Amino acid sequence: MVRLAKRLAVLAVAGTLTATSLTGCGTINTDETVATVGDEKITLGVANFYARLQQAQYETYYASMMGTTAEEMWAKEASDDQTYEEQTKKSILENLENMYLVSQHASDYDVALTEEEQQAIKDAAAKFGEDNSDDVKKVVSGDEEEVAKVLELMTISNKMETAMEAGVDENVSDEDAAQKSMQYLLFSYTTTDDSGESQTLSDDEKEALKTTAQAFDDRLKGGEDMETVASAAGLTAQTATFDSESTSPDKDLIAAADALTNEGDVTDIIETENGIYIAKLTSLLDREATDSKKESIVSERKKEQYDSLLEQWKKDTKIKEEKKVWKKISFEKQGVTIKTSDTSDTSDSQN
Repeated sequence: MVRLAKRLAVLAVAGTLTATSLTGCGTINTDETVATVGDEKITLGVANFYARLQQAQYETYYASMMGTTAEEMWAKEASDDQTYEEQTKKSILENLENMYLVSQHASDYDVALTEEEQQAIKDAAAKFGEDNSDDVKKVVSGDEEEVAKVLELMTISNKMETAMEAGVDENVSDEDAAQKSMQYLLFSYTTTDDSGESQTLSDDEKEALKTTAQAFDDRLKGGEDMETVASAAGLTAQTATFDSESTSPDKDLIAAADALTNEGDVTDIIETENGIYIAKLTSLLDREATDSKKESIVSERKKEQYDSLLEQWKKDTKIKEEKKVWKKISFEKQGVTIKTSDTSDTSDSQN
């Protein structure tokens, strides 16, 4: 189940919008219906503003990280024969529908906007209008009504998430969350030559490496310190925490280390596709990692409860999407970015 993409309190959102200027051009009929959730209609104006906020973040922060332009990023094939734009827009619309659905159940949990939150939303919407030109507001459907509605949905959804996750059992025993720790060495089958190119060892070289690894294993089982032995050979002893279900750094390494019964025990050499491992069990109960796992388990329980409620509400509510209307919002044809001190109004329309 896809969770809400935005989980910010209203004041944080208000601050973001206050400092944000979006650029672009183009107009749409904001009164058209994109989807209906129960008896409530999602207008194209509200959907467009929410979608453009997400688009602005992708184009400003992620496109360059991917080494591509925004237009190229949106046109790239993602999965299931969908472009990155189609996949992203599908997720955005689902998130928006979820926010409407969650807000419709707010009264069940006595969740409502406080006077302070209502004023913060009103101020943020007005500030957005002041900070952006009429052309920009047309592109992103940034009239105060649309901005306020999106902020309202986001704020209620954030409060509802806390309410919907309440009551989850937060007691997790050490036994259920136990994490062990180990030190390990990897004798890799891959080397790097002087030119920086990776080279895979030949079969004879792998056999020689196996002999070397076995000698190390014998020394460690004899009581020598792993870091000392590794350093003398130009190797680095790595550390990891794990349980029986872990798969990183290697599932065969994990299985061998998990089979050790006493702290200080050393595995036999472990031959894998990538190289040869040796591990030393350093703790049967790593306190920090175990406590972190407990938090993870509680978070997962909360997520499951949240998702279960949302799924049930979806089954009980008729949701109808107007795909032709939703297609009128194009990321590839209409760029939208966040204006910062390092950027200018450089987004352009391809219409």
